[in-house]
Amino acid sequence: MNGADTAWIIVATALVLLMTLPGLALFYGGLVRARNVLSVFMHCFSIACLMSVLWLVAGYSIAFGEATSWWGGFDKMFLLGVTGETPSSVAPNLPEVLFFAFQMTFAIITPALIVGAYVERIGFGFVMLFSGLWMLLCYAPVVHWVWGGGFLADGGIFGDTGVRDFAGGIVVHETAGIAALLVAVVLGRRKDNSKPPHNPGYVVIGASLLWVGWFGFNGGSQLAADGGAAMALTVTHLSAATATLTWAMWEKIKYGRASVVGAVTGTIAGLASITPASGYVGPIEALIIGGVAGIICQEMVNLIRNKAHIDDTLDVMAVHGVGGVFGTIMIAVFGAGTWVAQLGSLVIVGVFTTVVTLVLIYAVRLVTPLRVDEEIEFNGLDLAVHGESAYDHNS
Repeated sequence: MNGADTAWIIVATALVLLMTLPGLALFYGGLVRARNVLSVFMHCFSIACLMSVLWLVAGYSIAFGEATSWWGGFDKMFLLGVTGETPSSVAPNLPEVLFFAFQMTFAIITPALIVGAYVERIGFGFVMLFSGLWMLLCYAPVVHWVWGGGFLADGGIFGDTGVRDFAGGIVVHETAGIAALLVAVVLGRRKDNSKPPHNPGYVVIGASLLWVGWFGFNGGSQLAADGGAAMALTVTHLSAATATLTWAMWEKIKYGRASVVGAVTGTIAGLASITPASGYVGPIEALIIGGVAGIICQEMVNLIRNKAHIDDTLDVMAVHGVGGVFGTIMIAVFGAGTWVAQLGSLVIVGVFTTVVTLVLIYAVRLVTPLRVDEEIEFNGLDLAVHGESAYDHNS
């Protein structure tokens, strides 16, 4: 095991956790109305805690066990037999317990991303039960297929090429985006969605923390402190910066002004889009990916929200889902992966995610209500569900 690599992945693990707490919580919390901000914080915080426990119990074993190419099995449940000196089978330069912790932060943020689709009207019990089952039955198997030596990886159904997904365009962003869209469709639109974000300052702070944390997300996925990690970090930053500029420019062209919330949403689009490609491209390719992502993702927001009239409230599918898919395809465009492997994997994971998510939505709603009643939705989830208010005068 390598000391420098270990030190870097310890830092990267902390950075990825920072993305959810407090980054995503503030980003999403600022976008909702004041009477629902605490519910968003509670969703993100509770998901982080629940996923941590479930990742230890079975998630890590399903994802990185070695039972079959389809399923990791249960040999690594509770990290039995693993000590601080046990090397990881995936990254022998790291202690397995550190690799476990790093991947745990990915298992936290992926279901937390889905929160943006159902804010301001979801039942808290549904959030917890659905998120836990979805991580175990949808996310963890996909991790195994792509990163755990499964059938989509090198030596699988696509031969020695395998799918290229450096840090989660398919594993994280496609799965979360599709699940978010499906939950939004089944849940239905909010009764009142007329008010703008209650605190754009929270949104900017949250986006800034996400940007910094993404260096651990992508740079850490190299699993080593070397030039590859440095390049992944660099292209991540360049894509985010370029997408911010093109999103703002496109807003200015279309609407005559560039908004702060729009600009930082462009940042997230650039980050999501470079994620799968960050280990395979250089700075010029990063500029192209980020520049196009800022426009494509903005147009998808308009398509889903205004043309399809789907209340994916905080644009999870348009920004994360579309961004992740776009970045995955760009790997083939730039010759770092094959078209068959990239597109084939997107289709396989997309179909699997759709089926599992729909089954879970309808199964979980038999146990706990999917949506709060109209009075609670009108008065806000903070007071009605959690008995607290973020401000003295709720709005």
